[in-house]
Amino acid sequence: MKSKTIEIQQDKAIEELEALKKMWEIRIFEELIQELFEAGELHGTMHLCIGQEATAVGGAGILRESDWIVSTHRNHGHCIAKGTDIRSMFAEILGKKTGTNEGKGGSMHIADLDVGNLGSNGIVGAGFPIAAGAALSAQMQGTDQVVLCYAGDGATNEGSFHEALNLASIWQLPVIYFIENNQYGMSSSIEQMVNIEKLSDRGKSYGIEGITIDGNNLSLVSETVSKAVSKARKGGGPTLIEALTYRHKGHSKSDRLIYRSKDEYLDWKENNDPILRLESQLIQDKKADEDQIRRLEITIRRELTDLVASVKQDSEPTVKDLWTHVYAEDDI
Repeated sequence: MKSKTIEIQQDKAIEELEALKKMWEIRIFEELIQELFEAGELHGTMHLCIGQEATAVGGAGILRESDWIVSTHRNHGHCIAKGTDIRSMFAEILGKKTGTNEGKGGSMHIADLDVGNLGSNGIVGAGFPIAAGAALSAQMQGTDQVVLCYAGDGATNEGSFHEALNLASIWQLPVIYFIENNQYGMSSSIEQMVNIEKLSDRGKSYGIEGITIDGNNLSLVSETVSKAVSKARKGGGPTLIEALTYRHKGHSKSDRLIYRSKDEYLDWKENNDPILRLESQLIQDKKADEDQIRRLEITIRRELTDLVASVKQDSEPTVKDLWTHVYAEDDI
């Protein structure tokens, strides 16, 4: 008979493999989106989170379906980790009627209320007060829901950040503000934009616990978010988490990346890639082998490529559809 310790270790291995699968889904999804754009099949802008998969899976991925997330313009990973249907996301970005928002929102405005995805926002810092409002509604209704609000490092310089944190602290709202510090706000280095070492220190001004972590360490992200969620669920109020990470791609599709060095990029990509780190750990712990991991990657790539081919056959919104979802329908 297996010992309890072995059973627990095997359960953990399954969780980590599932996390790796989700991280590869996010990366391959974005690689395919980039290919579609380069082929002229995707219109509008896009913001890729390649290199930041651990913050998505270790954060949104550990929430209950009834919990909420608020996302940013760099949103694909958050949405996939929270459970939004990948096919519907492809359809939305390609402007199809079958998209999450029936093709009207595009890459920056994916939402899926069925899984607690309150949506993304193209306005920097706009998610902070939205998350506070959602958390207030949970508090007033007496549910144990929590809100995980994603934002970039640049957003912490917006007034909405400070206003929302102040309210969240005063009312002890069940919200976790999760800052993905990927070192750059558009083309500006974080060192040029703030005069403090840790963005999480800003929580002290509002009586909020602030934590800075390695955002490319999946286990650490998951553990930190889990503790913050548990605290919020029990009425302990908000937490400000700063996760240090790095985006491999530019700010958006037109970014030529002239503001960072090749050595810096290669160091993060080769030595601190969250997927490679998790794979290495799984192999080292003998929870998976290289062949198993590569088969997983190949399978996901094939499945998502097939999804794209299928979505291309979907219908597009009509001119008449422009007039729907503009006003609330009158059911009186």
